[in-house]
Amino acid sequence: MVAQPEVIDADITTLDVDAIVNAANKELAPGGGVCGAIHSAAGPELARECVQLGGCPVGEARATKAYNLSAKWIIHTVGPVWGGGESGEDRLLFKCYDASLKLAETCKAKSIAIPAISTGIYGFPAHRAAHIAVAATLDYLRAVQDMGEDAIVEKVIFCCFGEESAAFHREALAEQGHSH
Repeated sequence: MVAQPEVIDADITTLDVDAIVNAANKELAPGGGVCGAIHSAAGPELARECVQLGGCPVGEARATKAYNLSAKWIIHTVGPVWGGGESGEDRLLFKCYDASLKLAETCKAKSIAIPAISTGIYGFPAHRAAHIAVAATLDYLRAVQDMGEDAIVEKVIFCCFGEESAAFHREALAEQGHSH
């Protein structure tokens, strides 16, 4: 049974899930947007652990403890900066979702909340990003099912900041034959 992703418009730092994804920068430093909110809510220990990781390349993911959040893990992934779409941005964004879900599985996270990666200050078009997010997530979930494995990740939440982003994610799920 492929997990049924859901879409919500909420503050990702308040969710009761095993893992949340941070739309991080390459240095894994406290930043703006969702990254700043996560660092602020998790507390200063998060920044200290992130320094020890030594950064993260675009399209990859790293895990830390979640400290003051109700989640157990924060999965940091670095999305691409939008440069017009001719520099592999779609592929790199796809890799962010795939890497985050694989790392959630490694962390034994049964539930994960993922923001709209790269759609803030990195400028990735939100509609395009939502379709990539849904495609990457459904591909991952189908691959786990096709291997006959019991999926560790049972619940995926696209945690959007704003109704427009949530609507784009719901539209992408509907186009892939999933309700929301």
